[in-house]
Amino acid sequence: MSKKILYIFLLFISIKAVGQRTTSSPYSFFGIGQEYRSQTVEQASMGGVGLAFGNTYQLNLMNPAANADLLYSTFSFGAAFNQLSISDATSSQNSQSFSLSYFNLGFPVGNNAGFNFGIQPNTNMGYSLINFELDGTGEATSATRFYGLGGTSRIYGSFGMYVLKGLSLGLEAGYTFGKIENSVLNQRADVFLATNNREVTNITGAGVKLGLMYRKALDNNLILNFGATVKLDQNLSTKGEGHLYSLYLEPDGSESPRDTISSTVINGTIKSPVKTGIGFGLGKNNKWYVGVDYETQAAFDVQGALLGSSSNYKYGNSNRFSIGGFYTPKENSITNYWDRVTYRAGLRVEDTGLLVNGGTTTTDFTAIKDFGISFGLGLPLKGLSNVNVGFEYGQKGTTVNGLLKENYFNFRLSLSLNDKWFQKSKID
Repeated sequence: MSKKILYIFLLFISIKAVGQRTTSSPYSFFGIGQEYRSQTVEQASMGGVGLAFGNTYQLNLMNPAANADLLYSTFSFGAAFNQLSISDATSSQNSQSFSLSYFNLGFPVGNNAGFNFGIQPNTNMGYSLINFELDGTGEATSATRFYGLGGTSRIYGSFGMYVLKGLSLGLEAGYTFGKIENSVLNQRADVFLATNNREVTNITGAGVKLGLMYRKALDNNLILNFGATVKLDQNLSTKGEGHLYSLYLEPDGSESPRDTISSTVINGTIKSPVKTGIGFGLGKNNKWYVGVDYETQAAFDVQGALLGSSSNYKYGNSNRFSIGGFYTPKENSITNYWDRVTYRAGLRVEDTGLLVNGGTTTTDFTAIKDFGISFGLGLPLKGLSNVNVGFEYGQKGTTVNGLLKENYFNFRLSLSLNDKWFQKSKID
């Protein structure tokens, strides 16, 4: 990304299932794509708050210790629609995308423990940018297109149980897998053939997260909540192949490959350091809750060949601060449906840890920050099942130093089905 990028040529837009989560963000160009947060629609609607909150019939994807609170078997899945506006110092462009977000099943194990397993996107990549080289008269001498797609998914299982009154511990184990494709296509003026440097990389790795929750009853039916998580360091293996070849660009934009110029083997590692989180909350059961979360992580360490690895970006420490909560007027109201609706809101401030060199010197790095405001509704169905809708408006990046700024709107939707399974039949 440099100041020579004149405009966004094409945003990659498509519909994919879990495992290739759709994104249109140009910031997915870096590394193995844009990270997808592990959270439900309910948690996202509260600004991402959830490290300290457990519920008897709602899944918590942020802290495995919350599984200890499950009293009902719960199946949940979510989807998201994204409206994105991307701008530089002179122009802007809009795009839309849709994705499935997660599939999860959780159920109690005895009276003091619970288990949850599922699949969800982990990172996503989807960008297409063009860069023009100009001569002294302003005429284009060459055009370079940067293109990428794919991503990684994560399958996981988590278990939580009470070990003392009010204190639960949890363990989550997951496996990350996926494939990404990056290419740099260059066409020079008055040259018959173009060149394309294309890399296809497979990514795999396992990870473990530990969790803790503590709940203390206070006066006036108030409950003080505390939660903490530690995601242990994780190594992701990157293996694949790269090919540099010549080609002829047809008038319709399709490629006619000619000769292979060189081939390379990709064999690298992405080291993700320990990530810690801490959360506090106060509320009344099934009535209201207000919480604060904070997460932090040291810089990623990328070793080995990746097309996006260059002096144009690097990683630093990342952190996230969230505040949010919910309010339910009267959970068991039989006269007014809207009294049984749960109302959620929150905000999030995040330093992504990505630093991009958009200037003219080799040391002109700018930190990419993200900010979002969210709210949502929990619409009750028969029994304890519910439909959850969430809305989020946010901004990411900046237009200074030749970079891009994103203004986005996310609409999220989930369905949570709850029932009691594995019960012995009783005969009167």
